[in-house]
Amino acid sequence: MKDDPIVQEIRAIRDAYAAEFNYNLEALYQDIKKQEQSNPKPHHRLAPKRLQTQHDI
Repeated sequence: MKDDPIVQEIRAIRDAYAAEFNYNLEALYQDIKKQEQSNPKPHHRLAPKRLQTQHDI
């Protein structure tokens, strides 16, 4: 499969972000939570949608 330059760029950005925290998942999580708290837009969790089965259709 051909390498997608957009995917490569996203992976490079993700790797650089993780490297800032020495790939420490707890530190990454805390940074994301801090960013969420400082963002004025509210974060809402949507209710899960029920999957339709063949019997429901």
